[in-house]
Amino acid sequence: MVTDEERDYMYKAFAEDARMKINLGIRRRLIPLLDNDRKRIELMNVLLFSLPGSPIVYYGDEIGMGDNYYLGDRDGVRTPMQWSPDRNAGFSKVNPHQLYLPVIIDPEYHYEAVNVETQDRNLSSLLWWMRRVIDKRKKFKAFSRGTIEFFYPENAKVLAFVRRYEEEIILVVINLSRFCQAVQLNLHEYKGYTPEEVFSFNRFPRIKDSHYTLTMMPHSHYWLQLKKDEDFADAHSAERQVTLVAKKSWEEVLSDKNIARFTDKILAHYLYRCRWFGGKSKVIQSIRIVNDFALNVENVVIRMLSFDVKFTDGNSNVYVLPLAFGDKAHLTQLVKDTPQAVVAEITVGDTKGLLYDGVYNKEFHFYLFDLIAKGKKIKQIKGDLVGCPGKKSRSALRKYVPRRTSEVLKAEQSNTSIIIDNTYFMKIFRKLEEGLNPDTEIVSYLTDEQPFPHVPSFVGAIEYQRPKKEPVVICLMQECVINEGDAWSFTFDRLKGYYDQILATRAKADKISRPPASLLDIDIAGVPELVKEYIGTFYLEMIRLLGQRTAEMHLRFAADQENPNFSPENFSTLYQRSVYQSMRGLTNKVLQDLKKNVTKLSTEDRREARALLKRDKEIGACLKRITQKKYSALKIRIHGDYHLGQVLYTGKDYVIIDFEGEPARSLTERRLKRSVLRDVAGMIRSFHYAA
Repeated sequence: MVTDEERDYMYKAFAEDARMKINLGIRRRLIPLLDNDRKRIELMNVLLFSLPGSPIVYYGDEIGMGDNYYLGDRDGVRTPMQWSPDRNAGFSKVNPHQLYLPVIIDPEYHYEAVNVETQDRNLSSLLWWMRRVIDKRKKFKAFSRGTIEFFYPENAKVLAFVRRYEEEIILVVINLSRFCQAVQLNLHEYKGYTPEEVFSFNRFPRIKDSHYTLTMMPHSHYWLQLKKDEDFADAHSAERQVTLVAKKSWEEVLSDKNIARFTDKILAHYLYRCRWFGGKSKVIQSIRIVNDFALNVENVVIRMLSFDVKFTDGNSNVYVLPLAFGDKAHLTQLVKDTPQAVVAEITVGDTKGLLYDGVYNKEFHFYLFDLIAKGKKIKQIKGDLVGCPGKKSRSALRKYVPRRTSEVLKAEQSNTSIIIDNTYFMKIFRKLEEGLNPDTEIVSYLTDEQPFPHVPSFVGAIEYQRPKKEPVVICLMQECVINEGDAWSFTFDRLKGYYDQILATRAKADKISRPPASLLDIDIAGVPELVKEYIGTFYLEMIRLLGQRTAEMHLRFAADQENPNFSPENFSTLYQRSVYQSMRGLTNKVLQDLKKNVTKLSTEDRREARALLKRDKEIGACLKRITQKKYSALKIRIHGDYHLGQVLYTGKDYVIIDFEGEPARSLTERRLKRSVLRDVAGMIRSFHYAA
């Protein structure tokens, strides 16, 4: 209730036209009352969602609908909901004259501009802002059930209070002014806590004394969760184990009712334990299930989830995780060998079980194999999971009878690799992206279009296909190559023997001449005899062969003049300039980071770092040489992540693998045509690492 004086002030501020009044109130919507000011609209809604009680949002306020108080009575705020820019705002298909009330056609709030359909496509719209605030409010019980304690700072233009429920503490600070404000809050009770902004997860300075200062933009607000140090450690703990409970089936944890708890409390923590998860250094803001395929694998249901992981820095990635359930007593070996596969413990009725990564289910391997071999299709409303056998492998796959032996490789990589019957190699891409996967594209090209015997043949793939969208490759299958390890291990073993020989015969070490300053001057025939003796002429011959295989691979890439995805392209001065700008930008960033952290280095490293920083202009001049003339070289498709670990050593030759490129980069960037010297430089750098 308000006093007569307060009501008089309310009318002066919000109802200048007498027709806006009705009885003792005002017949207007929230948005026109606030002059369609986005900051004030957000501020009022934050107040609504922060204070105790059940927040009520009047229909249309979530998109910023206007009103028409000329209609009389309360009809001005009862106009049809504006769903779309179509006739009658999408509310009805009848003749506009038949509507009970007309739609809003005021230029500022016209239904063609302000409607659900338009705002749903714009992530910066008021509708999406409201969705995010509501979703965030749901995550904190303090807002719905918590107590409220007000602060009384000297700056009365800032409203501040704490909502508390058990161990959950939310500090709400709101600037009611249209100007910037600074406020000091007496937070002595929370000394040692660290405020964390609930939307961005950015941490504010720790509360050290009673007076905590905040500066605020006009009509801005903070929702700050006050946390202890152990709360942060628990939030990002990779070892955190969670026990779930289900009544009848383990799949209950993925129901609409429980999915939010599963993604926030279980999946978010599990991802930090996964080698293939590329966001370990980031903070997860939210996880949203994108697709859920229920696969019947030998009478066992495996739920193949793809989910969008959004980080606090604004980026997001889509990952795939097949989920399986098993009796805990039957999975002791799995827990012993691959503890990282266990997502959570779960009790279903009286059975104690484990929720684990379905990739470690042997039957799942052959389910995927069968999907590819028979070209099966698993249909779903949003899209289909489709097996795509290779052109040259269809008949062989139909005849093949699996021996049903399989092994998940333990190599540290961003994907998961499986060996099927020592005959086929299957790679499951954990990070998904719409579009042509360069690994699948290049391997099929080097199998079907430009056959290259030093690449494992393309056997097939599994794609997620949707209408009017590019497919998403989930799995690639190739022939399995018998090998003695990768070229990195081969080189490392040879170098170890070489250095052992050097240490054993110190007297001869001075006979080893230093290599030429330029790599272009190196001639394998001119290698000192002592080096040949210690490292072995066989190894030197194998290095020469590696260079030959690399050149042959690049020639295959450049061979098809008709295929636009592989046909060579000329260098242009514009391209050369863009390469220079890119290299210069990266160099500047690295040098700035080095300058910022130089004091953290050891004395010797600090001296070298400062010497490098002084050569900034010299480095820039060297890079700029690429812009001084037009080069006649060609750009072609390349490997993209070429190093000794991407080459298998068979004992007498090499097989090149993994054409995926750098997983941290987008698919489109990985498919760009570049100079072949990029691969050459990557391989030379790999030798340098080994040495």
